[in-house]
Amino acid sequence: MLFIILLITTVLCIAVFYFKKTNRNYWKKQNVVQVGDLMIKFMFSKESIPIMVKKIYNDYDEPYIGMTQGTIPTLVLKQPEDIKAVLAGDFQSFHSRGIIANPNDLLADNLLFMNDFQRWKIIRQKLSPVFTSAKLKSMFYILEQCSRDFVVYLEDNLHKQEKPFNALYTYTTSSIGAAVFGIDTQTKNTMESPFLEMAWKTLEPSIKQNIIITVSNVFPSLYKMLQLKVFGEYEDFFVGAVKKVLAERRQETTKRHDFIDICLELQKQGMMQDSTTGYELEPTDEVLAAQAFFFFIAGADTSASTMHYTLLELSNNPKILKKLHEEIDSVVESGAKEITYSDIEKMQYLDKVLNEAMRKYPPIGVIQRLCSKDTYLPSGVKIEKDNIVMVPVFALHRDEKYFSSPDVFDPERFSSENISNINNYVYLPFGEGNRICIGNRFARLQVKVGLASLLRRFTLVEQYNVTPTFEPSPFGLRSPDVRYEWKLRDI
Repeated sequence: MLFIILLITTVLCIAVFYFKKTNRNYWKKQNVVQVGDLMIKFMFSKESIPIMVKKIYNDYDEPYIGMTQGTIPTLVLKQPEDIKAVLAGDFQSFHSRGIIANPNDLLADNLLFMNDFQRWKIIRQKLSPVFTSAKLKSMFYILEQCSRDFVVYLEDNLHKQEKPFNALYTYTTSSIGAAVFGIDTQTKNTMESPFLEMAWKTLEPSIKQNIIITVSNVFPSLYKMLQLKVFGEYEDFFVGAVKKVLAERRQETTKRHDFIDICLELQKQGMMQDSTTGYELEPTDEVLAAQAFFFFIAGADTSASTMHYTLLELSNNPKILKKLHEEIDSVVESGAKEITYSDIEKMQYLDKVLNEAMRKYPPIGVIQRLCSKDTYLPSGVKIEKDNIVMVPVFALHRDEKYFSSPDVFDPERFSSENISNINNYVYLPFGEGNRICIGNRFARLQVKVGLASLLRRFTLVEQYNVTPTFEPSPFGLRSPDVRYEWKLRDI
């Protein structure tokens, strides 16, 4: 395997160099400003791609900027009208995220961000009911139990504040695990999740995984020929876990209102069918295991980061923190053991704080789409088949044209009086359009109940304008080492 990776790396570097030379004037020929190759810059940089793209966004007063990503011409969009066309209006041309998967990769090839439009559509249709208000309300007891266990976990392990992101990651991973598989009655604390180590390994930066993902996109034939797998090392563990739980739960009659319940319902209904096209897909254990796996890789890290940056900004802004404490204390009855679903719905200021945290630090810093057929954007630029367009979410969220004093943390941007002033398609914490994050409502609920429970018992030590340094990442804004301290409240 090491020899294969070294060989692939060598071939990749040669190919990237060749195509960089070949395509270096691709956009210039269309009278579009073109900068250097993003992939090469990222490979030899310590910056994340969202940061790189933000700098390009700020340096050019143009409606779009051209570049290459290895072999693929890529266009960074700046106009809300173009962004709307890509994410919603011309969805048929931009339905693909451009992430290639090998058919023998059970987890990657069946994930919800798959390229196959028909397969994606039917899975999306069947899984969307998981996230209705009624389903989330039924599932709330799981998240609430996890949030209480999280507080106990912190009380018993105050040293965890030395690495606060790791503690938050424990909560998000464990609560997703409980929402997928139910609460294990044999476990004293839900923070003791068997999936925590797997989630860490899946999301930690890895040279091997980055090379495999790059090959899958740049050399899909070679990727398939070598039968490489993005998540191959987790396949046996995770698919096996889902199969085991499904088998056990088929013997139960009690509803738990978790994801496994949904899986069992889908399997009882038989073949999944798209009524408009007739396309059919069998809800096998493997297909459903991949969707469960998707919740971990899509939600654990992004939700932990959102909580992380929210707490960082609250430590930097004591007046905002005080106001949030007052809201939580006024909504949750004194002495109440549990926070209710109704309590969370009443916490409007917490909602504003969360919205502003996701503006300043969006969970995903760039969104990309692969063009599936030649088309034109509203601004007039032509996008050819197999080219990529990139939505610079982080850059948009920090653009003073859309958000005054963008580096200032101000939850009042999202007050009822001000929110209507935010342009459409410039605030995109969960994306937008047909492929908006399917779990965004779950993620918000998970984060809000976690923060409310934490801040009900703890407060934050004030610090002055501590800013995060983001580690290299293709899409995210990760800063796991940034610090703040919490301490028990005197209540």
